[in-house]
Amino acid sequence: MFEQLKKDVFAANLELVRRGLVIYTWGNVSGIDRDKGVVAIKPSGVSYDDMTWEQIVLIDLEDGKTIEEGALNPSSDTPTHLYLYRAFPALGGITHTHSTYATAWAQAGKDIPCMGTTHADGFRGCVPCTRYVDPEETERAYEAETGKVIAEAFKGRDPMHTPAVLVRGHGPFTWGKDAAKSVYNAAVLEETAKMALLTYRINPEAIELPHWIQDKHFLRKHGPNAYYGQK
Repeated sequence: MFEQLKKDVFAANLELVRRGLVIYTWGNVSGIDRDKGVVAIKPSGVSYDDMTWEQIVLIDLEDGKTIEEGALNPSSDTPTHLYLYRAFPALGGITHTHSTYATAWAQAGKDIPCMGTTHADGFRGCVPCTRYVDPEETERAYEAETGKVIAEAFKGRDPMHTPAVLVRGHGPFTWGKDAAKSVYNAAVLEETAKMALLTYRINPEAIELPHWIQDKHFLRKHGPNAYYGQK
């Protein structure tokens, strides 16, 4: 019944490897069937080289339980994915990596500022960095609480306008309308994180792109009046 969902999520996970965003098992992608309330996600600790689409794990969005008998354990980050799907109904896919440059910004505890039009094309404003998950949250339900601190960072913001976040001390999560788009955003995030770092290395006093240029570049690709690309 969910064969296509599993195949789409499997393909998105393999795209992480092709884009150089993960090594070993350092990442995961999920997708969701909103009508059925079912999430598909990478199995925990399974090598990308050995994984098959049949091993993608199906999870009930409401209770967080696997829905197929004999299924492998889902990614340990599953509670974070579930929290975000519940908090942000527009999300259709989520990616988590430990890609080098985005993770470096997360470990530094710094938002990624919008320094140029490449960033502005994909993300409106800075990519926010969350607070640390606190000691009590860590002990109570670490992965679910990670979702909570992400949701906190987006109070007053549209998560589909800035489809990425840095979890402080941990790494990036990205999302999109489906699993493939969440991986696309993870790749774009990594490049913009690298560009921002290099910009500050070249000129430590560099300033962010003026807001009117940020808005122009974002809105020409997103929203009802977008005109980038073909109709």
